[in-house]
Amino acid sequence: MIDLGVLGGADSCSVATSINEKGESAGTSENGVIDPLIGLNEVRAVVWNEVKIEDLGTFGGNESAASAINHRGQVVGMALNATPDPFSLFEFLLLGFSNGTQTRAFLWQNGVMQDLGTLGGPDSSASVLNERGQVLGVSYTNSVPNSTTGFPTLHPVVWENGRMTDLGTLGGTVAGGIALNNHGQVVGVSNLAGDPGCLTPNGCVTDVFLWTHGKMIDLTASTIGGTFLAATQMNDAGEIVGSGSFSGRVFDAALWRSGLLNDLGTLDGDCFSFAENIDSSGRVVGQSFSCDFRSIRGFLWENGSIVDLNSLIAPDSGLQVVRPLTINGHGEIPGNGIVPGSGCQNASACAHAFLLIPVCGDSAEGCFPASVRRRNSCASGWRQFGS
Repeated sequence: MIDLGVLGGADSCSVATSINEKGESAGTSENGVIDPLIGLNEVRAVVWNEVKIEDLGTFGGNESAASAINHRGQVVGMALNATPDPFSLFEFLLLGFSNGTQTRAFLWQNGVMQDLGTLGGPDSSASVLNERGQVLGVSYTNSVPNSTTGFPTLHPVVWENGRMTDLGTLGGTVAGGIALNNHGQVVGVSNLAGDPGCLTPNGCVTDVFLWTHGKMIDLTASTIGGTFLAATQMNDAGEIVGSGSFSGRVFDAALWRSGLLNDLGTLDGDCFSFAENIDSSGRVVGQSFSCDFRSIRGFLWENGSIVDLNSLIAPDSGLQVVRPLTINGHGEIPGNGIVPGSGCQNASACAHAFLLIPVCGDSAEGCFPASVRRRNSCASGWRQFGS
């Protein structure tokens, strides 16, 4: 384990949120300075190359944050300029301060930070970057706060080759993207016309959308098989995972494919489930919950079958797999777990990190799971690394 370091002193914090095939990581670091506008530690977008940390800077404001890096070494995120803005995406929406400055989406490459602009409002932010260099984010379309939300109209945006595409909404004043695949398709959520629910304690009513071929499709309203409740990720085949409600089921892990929402089910004895991620071959990882939510187990779903990941690792591993976060093309699964008997009941508060690596029956590493097993000569299981 390598400490990537921070921009500030020993008391400063940093977080890496994305890594590419070259081993370059992007994220955010405190720099040891107090932001005079909000009274908190300043943070800056950074890139780590091996163990060297580089401050990507700002547009003249006090703070910035990086969200993703691709294999080209391009980085996206948001950075502040010095223009006062009471509805700053960074300080107002994220932190609750109304005395901030304008937030701008940035693309950083070859040592230069580029302001990607807005749809006419004061702010924008970038969150997702694909291997084609397409950038997904959001932008205000004006500077007038809506009576239903308390801030200006916010639309999802895709930037590509200097061109900005407004994806629109499903009729409401707020929408945002969740995932962008390498074919330029976007999945996200949007308020509906009139922003129903936004003035209630439960919050705004939103539908899941798919933006493809220049058109936004309401998946919650148009999907058959179940009702799409939430989306978490999409692969390059346009398959989307998250959660949905089905006949007799409150919410289960769901897979959207070609207009049909598929119920992925739960592990034996459980009542609820949620899908976290999907790989290029359609394998899904997520969580299965007991009926009282006291027990949570990580699962792998593949070719119509759901299996407890805890049953695929050694019984004496010393770790209970609770939340698998993603799965790559090699079947490697990182995530969070808890140590049995430690007293930890909440993986969000006291989790241990793990990495599950496929192994063959002879314990050789690097074997692939069932979907590609025909290309290998041995059965598959998973070995746990780290905690």
